[in-house]
Amino acid sequence: MASVKSALRSTPVEVTNRPTQAEAEEAVRTLLRWAGDNPSREGLLDTPKRVTKAYGEWFAGYDVDPQEILARTFEEVEGYDEMVVLRNVRFESHCEHHLAPIIGRAHVAYMPDRRVVGISKLARLVDAYGKRLQIQEKMTAQIANTLNDVLQPKGVGVVIEASHGCMTTRGIHKSGLTMVTSQMIGAFREQSSTRREFLAAIGNPTSGGNIE
Repeated sequence: MASVKSALRSTPVEVTNRPTQAEAEEAVRTLLRWAGDNPSREGLLDTPKRVTKAYGEWFAGYDVDPQEILARTFEEVEGYDEMVVLRNVRFESHCEHHLAPIIGRAHVAYMPDRRVVGISKLARLVDAYGKRLQIQEKMTAQIANTLNDVLQPKGVGVVIEASHGCMTTRGIHKSGLTMVTSQMIGAFREQSSTRREFLAAIGNPTSGGNIE
């Protein structure tokens, strides 16, 4: 169990043989040929460059240290010890099995213990893990565990709702489905009243919600 939790907390192993820009663009041309098109035709000439640029945006999380995002905290909170909740943090990720989009929103909460963090940092934490190849369950745990490790609050709650392109655009082709995952730590797991308050604050997500 310890090794699993460690893997969820850690950043990906650094790639020492990262391809060059030219190699990445050639790989795109190979895929275009494999799909049955001609990468030399006018409409596709700049596609390899565009695709690699898009990949740089979609997977920028690999160059971010999530713990660094939360490094600066504030202790002058006048004794505030109630729940802090950031709702509806929209994210765009990609599934590690098919590279298909995962589009959703995250709800992040914690119960401070002397320290709080700027709310924009919570949104950046979601992006740091979202902009990687992911599965939703792992991403949910990574956000919660990192927040718990760095802030050491009384509790953490994370709920993610998302639609998965690997189900809507391929395979079973089922649209309108939303997957909901959650991770509760400390007070959010041990105290049912705290958990209920959090779920009520974010609208008690169900699998029938719409992701926009």
